[in-house]
Amino acid sequence: MMKEQFVRDLKAGDRVLSFFLVRHKQLEYFRDRTKGQFLTLVLSDRTGQILARVWEGAPELAQTFQEGDVVKVLGEVEEYLGRLQVIVAKLRPAREEEYELADFLPRTERDVEEMLGIIREAVASVRNPYLRALLDKFFDDEEFVAAFSRAPSARRIHHAYLGGLLEHVTEVIALCRTVLELYPQIDHDLLLTGALLHDVGKTREFTYEREINYSDEGRLLGHVTMSDRLITERMAEIPDFPPELALRLRHMVLSHHGRYEWGSPRRPKTLEACALHYVDNLDAQLNRFAQIIAARRDKTRPWTEYDTLLKRYLYAGREELAIEEAGPVNKEEDLAT
Repeated sequence: MMKEQFVRDLKAGDRVLSFFLVRHKQLEYFRDRTKGQFLTLVLSDRTGQILARVWEGAPELAQTFQEGDVVKVLGEVEEYLGRLQVIVAKLRPAREEEYELADFLPRTERDVEEMLGIIREAVASVRNPYLRALLDKFFDDEEFVAAFSRAPSARRIHHAYLGGLLEHVTEVIALCRTVLELYPQIDHDLLLTGALLHDVGKTREFTYEREINYSDEGRLLGHVTMSDRLITERMAEIPDFPPELALRLRHMVLSHHGRYEWGSPRRPKTLEACALHYVDNLDAQLNRFAQIIAARRDKTRPWTEYDTLLKRYLYAGREELAIEEAGPVNKEEDLAT
């Protein structure tokens, strides 16, 4: 069954009758505890997420479904303290034949095959035989390429959708090419290899059957450590891989988050590591900003909703700016044309 009502289209006053994935559920007490408990939910689909409340029969209803389940919801959208929420009248677990999982996982809007072409071009541009052999170990592996093409780049912060890892890496490659034009002293092959491989651990860091979440390995080890391990395992399969080259590439991967407090085991100490860190962070930040601005509910308002991760509102601009940039109006022009 095709889902017809999506989170991004909901507005205050709308009647809701649709399927949603339960991202979070929590029983809470009313301020007057004699009234018992109510249920707070975070419902989502591939277009976004929305808060929901169940005021009556909450403890009993909460026993009928779990986080990660798809549920059918009947309710109404209202605005409270500047945020939309669904007041749930009825809710039940959905049957598998009633929904398509693709409706609940966001995915890249870019063409996957086109992005894979960018990856293949970048691999082909690497002339160092050892780095090229290492890249071929990854990108000639059909199982790895399938995972690399489908994996998200994050759970929440940036490129947090299926295909997000592939999209992020192609954008990092484009930024690296610009950096190489400005700083020819940077090693082209080393920087592009680092760009291509710095996040390979993300192919195992996440699970994404019903929702994007961390795998056990991802939560315990993290993608930086996992990426380094995958790279060193494949390096070991290449005879006489130069130790200095291995050291410099591994340093790039282990330092690409830039700061200890950002989960980086090391800070960048080479030109290539410095470049990779900053282009990686630039792409992540710009994607985060763009996603927040695009997802704002009221497109007529210049400011987004408050973002709890960035701890700020973002300014999208006013419509009149776009009109001014379009050029002066020809007052003699017939309105009918």
